[in-house]
Amino acid sequence: MKLYFSPLACSMATRIALYDFGVDAQYVRVDTKTKLTEDGVDFAAINPLGLVPVLITDEAQVLTENAAILQYVAEKSGHAAWGNVFAAAQLRQYLCFIGTELHKGLYIPLLDSKAPDSVKAYALAKAESRLSWVAAKLVGRNYLLSDFTIADAYLFTVLNWSRATPIDLTPFPLITSFMARMRERPSVARALAEESALYYH
Repeated sequence: MKLYFSPLACSMATRIALYDFGVDAQYVRVDTKTKLTEDGVDFAAINPLGLVPVLITDEAQVLTENAAILQYVAEKSGHAAWGNVFAAAQLRQYLCFIGTELHKGLYIPLLDSKAPDSVKAYALAKAESRLSWVAAKLVGRNYLLSDFTIADAYLFTVLNWSRATPIDLTPFPLITSFMARMRERPSVARALAEESALYYH
């Protein structure tokens, strides 16, 4: 597999999953400003939208969209046993929620330097309800489901952006505990360290 990524972007969730599941992959960095890969290839030729992640499968098939890639990696590596049909539906529920309500609905407007202040304020006003929903799902458990899944990798990756926004996670102790627990997971610690080094270099 080959993963096109940008440091600390949502593509880090797939890196975490690949590390956690013990899957070997090639990682190709994409410059989000120039839209060129680290070896000078026009990334638009790979994904016309210019967005990461992009996964090239072992069969040379191109897959885009974070939630789809995460599920593919889990299923391909044999780590897609969510327990039962309802748990599988819950997993998809979490992936949808993280992708729409947190990733695109809350954090992207706050991280977009071109977004008007009114847009940022509108997004920020949603933070408490969205984060309260997440906290409620963590009551009495360490992860969103009974054990670590790709949803946790995606949730950690997105919530990690809080430090670059006005969002304060401290009023949500269940979330801050989740983040601390995730940072101690070897796959997360490795991915975060490697991508932070690239981002801040």
